[in-house]
Amino acid sequence: MSAGRGVEAQNEFERVALPHSQSLLRVARRLTSCSSSADDLVQETLFSAWRGFHQFQPGTNIRAWLFRILFNQFYEQGRKSRNTPVMVQLTAASHVTRPAPDRKIEMTRALDSLPLDHRTVLLLTIVEGFTAREAAEILGVPAGTVMSRLSRAREAMRALLPERNTEYARRRTENRDPVRAC
Repeated sequence: MSAGRGVEAQNEFERVALPHSQSLLRVARRLTSCSSSADDLVQETLFSAWRGFHQFQPGTNIRAWLFRILFNQFYEQGRKSRNTPVMVQLTAASHVTRPAPDRKIEMTRALDSLPLDHRTVLLLTIVEGFTAREAAEILGVPAGTVMSRLSRAREAMRALLPERNTEYARRRTENRDPVRAC
């Protein structure tokens, strides 16, 4: 590859791929539950995407392609970490009572408590706005599986956040047109 073509490819990669780095990082943080691990995951994702950029088909969904690489990297790291001993941090103040969590923390904890496959589908469809079909392509599963996982994830979130569920139901009832409610 000539130097001119390398610069062109780099410019094209930066133009089409890098604008999605914040979305990748947002999902990586939810997958890893650790900011530094999420940064590493996104860095590995973008590095792999750069190495394989010649395989990307212009005109196709770059965002879905990048997310597929992100999940492949995440699963690869999971396979590698199974052979690594778990580090446990010991703190002297582990018995300290913490204040009641606010809604955002509550939502984060509920989301983090979901099984990985449910959390992943919820992040891709609700947070990142992918369709069920696009999420299925990213995850390499049938669209029906994505829809089933999404339904179960929503149901679990409603169970984990009953206060929010009743608030949502109240708002829906208040906003309902009595003529159309039948």
